[in-house]
Order: sequence, then C-alpha cells, then structure tokens
Amino acid sequence: MDLYPITSLLEQDLYKFSMGQAVLHWFPKTNVKVEFKERDGVSLGYLKPQIDEALDQLCTLHFNKEELDYLRSIRWLSSDYIDYHERFDLKRNQIHTELDANGRLVMWAEGPWRDVIYFEIPCLAIVSELYMRDQMARGNLSREDVRAKGDARLDEMIGKLKGCFNEGYAFTFADFGLRRRFSSSWQEHVVERFIKEAPEFFVGTSNVLLAKQFNVKPIGTFAHEWFMGIQGENVRLSEVQKTALDIWAKEYRGELGIALSDIFGFNAFLRDFDKYFAKLFDGCRHDSGSPFTWGEMLIDHYKALGLDPLTKTGCWSDSLSADKCVEIAKRFYGRIKVSFGVGTSITNSVGIKPLNMVMKMTESNGHPVCKLSDSPGKGMCHSENFVEYCKTVYAYKSIDD
Repeated sequence: MDLYPITSLLEQDLYKFSMGQAVLHWFPKTNVKVEFKERDGVSLGYLKPQIDEALDQLCTLHFNKEELDYLRSIRWLSSDYIDYHERFDLKRNQIHTELDANGRLVMWAEGPWRDVIYFEIPCLAIVSELYMRDQMARGNLSREDVRAKGDARLDEMIGKLKGCFNEGYAFTFADFGLRRRFSSSWQEHVVERFIKEAPEFFVGTSNVLLAKQFNVKPIGTFAHEWFMGIQGENVRLSEVQKTALDIWAKEYRGELGIALSDIFGFNAFLRDFDKYFAKLFDGCRHDSGSPFTWGEMLIDHYKALGLDPLTKTGCWSDSLSADKCVEIAKRFYGRIKVSFGVGTSITNSVGIKPLNMVMKMTESNGHPVCKLSDSPGKGMCHSENFVEYCKTVYAYKSIDD
C-alpha cells in the first residue's frame, strides 16, 4: 500500500487536462472557488490530520519528463499548455481544511481557475482512500478480505456485461472511477482485469496515469465545471451553454466531441443544442435524471434535426451498475451508439459503503455559480436567488417531472 493516495500529478481524470487547456487559453485571469461536500452527512472531521498530511505531500509533486512526454503525445494538447506545466505544482496556500461547529470536515480550494482546476480529483481520491483505510481498520478487515469481495463483484459485473455484448448488444465501456475509488492499487487492478477479460468492449480509463501505464485510451471531454466557470464571465446567463459549447468547438476543432448535457437540465440543453452543435459534436453524456427518458429524448432530438442517431453516441455515466448498463444497452442498441463511463461500482465495490462526495465550483470571479441537473440534491449553489434566476432564464424543468 502506498503511503499517500496520490503520487503523481498525472493521476487526474482526462477532462481536467482538456478543460485546463481551454481555461488557460480562454480564461487565464478567472478566479474560482471549489468546495467539498459529503452528500450523505458522514462526518469526516477525524480524518483532517491525515488529509492535511496528504495535501502537504500532494503539493510537493511535479510532472517529470516522462509524464510531460506522455501529455505531448496526446494530439490535441498544445505545446504551450504542456510548457506551462514544466514547473507546475499545486499551491498549498490554495487548498484549505477546517472543522465546522459540529466537527465536520470543511475543505475548499480558491485561486486562479487555471491552477485550482487540478485540486478536485486528487482531493476526492485522498479522502476516499483514507476513509476506506479507516473503515478497514475499524472492521478489522484485511486487504485480502476486501480484495476477495471486490473480485467477486467484478467477476459478476464482467460476466453480465460480456453476456450482454455476446448477445449482440454492442457498446463501449470505460472506467471513470478515480475520484471515489477504494485505493490506487485497486483501481489499477480493476483496469487491468477489464483490459485482459473484456477487450471487446473496454476502451479505456479517465485516469490518465493508468492510461499511460497500460497503453489504453484516456477518456473524457468536459465537466459541469466548464459551464459553471463561464457563469462568472462577462457572458449573458442565457448564452452560457452556447458560449461554452462554441468555445469548446473552437479550441478542439472536432476533437473531444461528447457534450455533457445537464448543467441547466436536459430540456434546456436541447433548446440550445441546435443543428449546428448537434452536427459539430459526436454525441452527449448523461449524468442525471432517468437514463431511459434521456436516451429517448436525445434520439428524438437528432431525428427532429434530420440527423441519423446511429451516427451519434449516447454516453451514460450516472451511478451505473452492471444491470443498469445491460438494461440501457438492450433498450438503445440499434438506435444510437451506446457507451458507458462507470465509476464507483467498479472501483469501490468491496463490501464497504463508499462515500457520496463531490468537490464542485461554487464561485467564479466572486459570483455564485449554479448547476441544476435533472436529479435533486446535486447542486451546491449558496445563493437561492441565483438558483431561481437560472431556473427562470432557462425555463428549467427536470426530465423526470
């Protein structure tokens, strides 16, 4: 077991590098705040000393030549962006922890977006792994105990997915499980098993370090953060979605073409996702609301625009299990290309309940930012007035309503 959960700055979800480049090029002076939240109310204050020590170590890391060379091999990353990271480190004075009045962990990062963007993933991975170590100790569980349970669940999941694929319901599948994983070594084990046992549909991982290690494709485009940061810019709120999509298309010129679709709810997204964007982007990613309603709406939208849905991809990534993947694949096979990004259920399914935690942007240039989504409880905006304003501007209505 590694002493520290994160030992390389390359251990990021790919979309942090893709968004990071776009931020550096388009919004280099933007300042943001991102905040940690444990959604189920689990008190983590007792872990603060260990978290602080891990953050101290995290902020000593630098990219080495081999890591930078790997980033240079990704064709859509620009040389100036890589050069920016030759002497890059995470600033310890930009990441903060304290305890609230009830002894619960409070953690936030604040500073230039171009730098702060890289805190979210390692911070979540640190908290997750330290919590899992503590739970193992409290339960007197050995690594062999949890590994056996995890492998048994992986056996079941891989078996169900392979069975579905072999029945003729073709899909692609990627690991999205870095942020809430059981441990770094367990995620490595999971990815290695999928590479060896499911090469017919396993296409890669969002974890850039593991993509490099196993020579598989790093997977990802952009997250809610991309839309949220732009809310603090000199952009009319009603134009935020279109501005975010337009800048992305200009930055990547046809690369990274899966659009996240629920920053103000999927209904609002589709109103802005006109034929211009629908032709520019390869498909859309689902992250909230009914996955079946979302898929039907996306297919109908492409048809209404005169586009063949079979030339586009629906990527599902919200709290997926093997059974849910199979159900989605069978529902939409032959109607749209089906892809899955699966996280916690493969990298932290070892018999200990994982943390339900996020670290989301709450301010951009001193202004509140909002994520509405199609599932209750996913937003973190501190200004109810701004939330209501966003709902009014985007005529928000959940696809589940």
